[in-house]
Amino acid sequence: MPELPEVETIRKTLKHLVINKTINNISIFWPKIIKKPDDVEEFKHLLYGQTIIDIERKGKFLLFQLNDYVLVSHLRMEGKYGVFNHLEPALKHTHVIFHFKDGTELRYNDVRKFGTMHLFRKGEELISKPLNQLGPDPFEDEFKFDYFYDKIQKSDRAIKNILLDQSVVAGLGNIYVDETLFKAGIHPLKKGNQLTKEEVKLLQINSIETLTEAVKQGGTTIRSYVNSQGQIGMFQQQLFVYGQENNPCRKCGKPISKLKVNGRGTHICISCQKL
Repeated sequence: MPELPEVETIRKTLKHLVINKTINNISIFWPKIIKKPDDVEEFKHLLYGQTIIDIERKGKFLLFQLNDYVLVSHLRMEGKYGVFNHLEPALKHTHVIFHFKDGTELRYNDVRKFGTMHLFRKGEELISKPLNQLGPDPFEDEFKFDYFYDKIQKSDRAIKNILLDQSVVAGLGNIYVDETLFKAGIHPLKKGNQLTKEEVKLLQINSIETLTEAVKQGGTTIRSYVNSQGQIGMFQQQLFVYGQENNPCRKCGKPISKLKVNGRGTHICISCQKL
């Protein structure tokens, strides 16, 4: 699943490709992707003549800023965007095509068909589902220590589960939670209300630093992730624990272990992250 750094990379690359392009038609081959409005024809009608003014991000969501509307898009497991000439044949799993006046197309491809699109009038997107259910993004000013510490201290859940909860922190997923916990020296099964202020501060600092470096590297390529220009992310070359099972820990040399936390594959160094 694309996480915050991957979505941020997609946002940046798409901005170079579609800003100031005007939609003059839309093709939808898998209507279930369109969640709001319920009527697909209304979705098309509202977008006709709209120009993409900017692309923003909230957690793992892309926000296409149009003249009158905001299109909120979540890529889920396998969603990808690409920009093509209208003469190029569409790939097998292309489900939505935004046709632009200049003859280019923004195509949404999704093998698993789990992605979603919501269309809101400007100003309504942040007070409506799904965005109103998100916690602060680690790059936002609202991601303050007092907020973070309070959320963690009130929970007796495993810290990994808390960090994966998008209502607590928006944008963190399995890869970057494993990396953040390792760098902070915290076992993923440790309960939130057992963490000290110093440990929570380490989590805050390392989550921001890990995501910042991942964005610089264009995200992490695990299986099928590429950005909107077909380029792979390179952060996988810097992963300490995720996907490193049985490899020596880069800090202590002991083998990296893999366990399950609430059904999620979790990578740790049992020497550096003691429970």
